[in-house]
Formats: sequence, C-alpha cells, structure tokens
Amino acid sequence: MSTPIKVNQAEPEYKEKLVNLSRVAKVTKGGRTFSFSALVVVGDGNGKVGHGLGKALDVSESIQKAVQDAKKNMVQIVLHKGTVPHEQKGKYGAGKVLIKPAADGTGLIAGGTMRAVLEMAGYHNVQGKSQGSSNPHNVVKATIDALSKMRGANEVAKERGVSLSKVFDGK
Repeated sequence: MSTPIKVNQAEPEYKEKLVNLSRVAKVTKGGRTFSFSALVVVGDGNGKVGHGLGKALDVSESIQKAVQDAKKNMVQIVLHKGTVPHEQKGKYGAGKVLIKPAADGTGLIAGGTMRAVLEMAGYHNVQGKSQGSSNPHNVVKATIDALSKMRGANEVAKERGVSLSKVFDGK
C-alpha cells in the first residue's frame, strides 16, 4: 500500500512594494549605532492587501521582516470593476484620506504612499487625496482603514434584507 504524496501548498503569489525606508540612529557611549526601518505594502492585485514594518541592522533584512509582517496583516477588500464601489474616508492618527471611484480609463490619481496601497490591492481607476499627516505609516494605515470600510452592493442588499435591484432603484 503506497502512502499519498503530500503536495506542498505554496503561498499565493504576492506583489510587494517598499513604501518607506529610513535609517535610524541610536546614540550610545561608543557612538552612533545605525539601523533601518522599512514600511512595505503587500497585495495579490485581486482584493487582498496588507502592510508591515520591519526593523533590522541591515536594509535587506528589514525589508524581509516587513514583508513577513505584511503577510500577517492582510485584509480582504471590495474590488468593483477596477475601482472602489463608493466614496469613503479613512483615518489613522493624524493621517486622513479620501478615496473616490473614477471612470474607466482614469487611472490611479493618488499620492505615492496611497498609490502603493491601491496598486497592490488591484485598483486601476481611483481618485485619492491625503488630507492630514503626510507620515507614510499613518497614510498607509488610513488608506487600508478606508478600504476595509467599503461595502459592495451585495453586502448592502444582504444587510437591508432586500433584493439587489432594489438597492439600485431605491423603490
């Protein structure tokens, strides 16, 4: 009797984007000790996105730690024909963002930090505005907050207990 062969279930393929890399210094009696802090956004381009922070004495190691952290902090978001289903505000600390749906062919109109999150999530036509702090950590978290608050038409219909056509008609 042969034993079944276990197929190694590989992780889904995620794209990663380095948002911020900073060199930080700790001053000690012997001088300055430099280390690196990396902020990375990871996504599958199909509605899953996460962010992570990694710190290490080496750049590549800090990025690697950030990617591992980002994979732990993945969230599922609503993706509707390459854009967001409705306008939404997000907030984290002093970072505030506004995300609006855009017509087909518009492209991603958003700042660098917010753009990274939207690209990794799989959006193609979105207008975004960062309104508060420009701190990359707060902007990334505020953007993910706004995206996680989004609700699709099916979800709204289910909550209201009505048919999908009634959600759009309003009758």
